Amino acid sequence: MERPLVFITGASSGIGQALAERYYQAGWDLALAARRTGEIQAWAAGARLDPARYAVYAADVAQIDSIVAAGGRCLAQQGVPQVVIANAGISIGVDTAIREDLDVIARTYATNNVGLAATFHPFIAAMAARGSGTLVGIASVGGIRGMPGHGAYCASKAAVISYCESLRGELRPAGVKVVTICPGYVDTPLTRGNRYAMPFLLQPAQFADRAFRAIGRGSSWRVIPWPMAIVSVVLRWLPNALFDRLLAGRPRKRRQGE
Repeated sequence: MERPLVFITGASSGIGQALAERYYQAGWDLALAARRTGEIQAWAAGARLDPARYAVYAADVAQIDSIVAAGGRCLAQQGVPQVVIANAGISIGVDTAIREDLDVIARTYATNNVGLAATFHPFIAAMAARGSGTLVGIASVGGIRGMPGHGAYCASKAAVISYCESLRGELRPAGVKVVTICPGYVDTPLTRGNRYAMPFLLQPAQFADRAFRAIGRGSSWRVIPWPMAIVSVVLRWLPNALFDRLLAGRPRKRRQGE
């Protein structure tokens, strides 16, 4: 039987690489997109992946035409994926009083939001014509409420949550599922420089296993790990005065260059 295919962005490290490994172990073929294709190739060689079961596509999700072209090459070379995971993202602290940080905000939105939509774009018509498929947006618990110094990332992930919810309603009649995954803290290059406590920290492989199962079930929304789902509900409904007091003095996310 033909093996199912998953398309993953940001597959050169962290969550993206862990998801690629989990899907490969489950018997899926891989379509892996990233700017740093050499790192994917080195990982694939080290993990002894079967070259017949994966393809690597150079793409920068912050450049619309770049990631759309990569999706087109995947369709031409490997066919229509069963699952597309828009995982690529950046996380940089910002201070709106500093001019250069406005450029960081723009780059964050270009990567985390427009890049996510551009990742999905090439596959929607083909999935709808087939009547099946799953689009996965990697959001964050950070999208539930804004954290000091983390405005660009939190706002971008809140937008991922809302966008995926809108897209889910649009594509349901066509048989295409949209899954929103909200990671808590995962030990990746994005989090290792954080200057604050990270409760319920997961290793990438732990996160990938739980996300794989949630995506397979077609869950519309999943917070991983589950204790962070409780935290997110509490934070969402905490009165502003208490929320502000709770975060008073919390170390800020490192800015670019810090």
